[in-house]
Amino acid sequence: MNIDNETFKSFDLVGKDLSNRGLVSSHSGNMSIRSGGKIIITRRAAMLGWLQAEDLVAIDLEEEDPHSGLIASTEANVHRNIYKQTDAMAIVHAHAPCSTALSMIEDELTCIDAEGMYLYKKIPVVECDVPVGSYEVAEKIAPALVNYPAAIIRSHGIFAKGITLEDALGVLTGVEQSADIRYRIHLLGKPLKRDYSKEKGFSDW
Repeated sequence: MNIDNETFKSFDLVGKDLSNRGLVSSHSGNMSIRSGGKIIITRRAAMLGWLQAEDLVAIDLEEEDPHSGLIASTEANVHRNIYKQTDAMAIVHAHAPCSTALSMIEDELTCIDAEGMYLYKKIPVVECDVPVGSYEVAEKIAPALVNYPAAIIRSHGIFAKGITLEDALGVLTGVEQSADIRYRIHLLGKPLKRDYSKEKGFSDW
């Protein structure tokens, strides 16, 4: 499958943004788009901040392909299951530090900042025994993304969906911003003057 220049430019832009923000390490993170009966996904251990055209791999949407499976991201089956069960047209996955840290002490990320409250309300945290690239992750993350734009695998990172890669990037960075604010409040060790997330019952969303 030939991957056109505009598609590559979109992957390149999002990869550089993730890298520049420190949301991925040099060879971590992955992203994909749905294209008809195919998924275009970053290859295994690609450097998202320095993508080359050959770092994008086309795999089948419905079935695993042993050959491409050895080249594509280790999270390929996770992406595939999300596409099959949700309305996602693009997926971005990154090991965002604040979201990942909070996932290790909280069961959900309820937003306490104004933008997070308006856009997300809460982000679920998904528990997996094998949190990286496993069939368990593929099985558990997809249902969480049916009703939420993003979910966090405990100790691993965020999976965000969107219509485009740029849209999914906006979700992921927005969630991480809300997590960063919540994380800083934890560090301050002082109670909120007003916790809108509790007043509005975001845990029930």
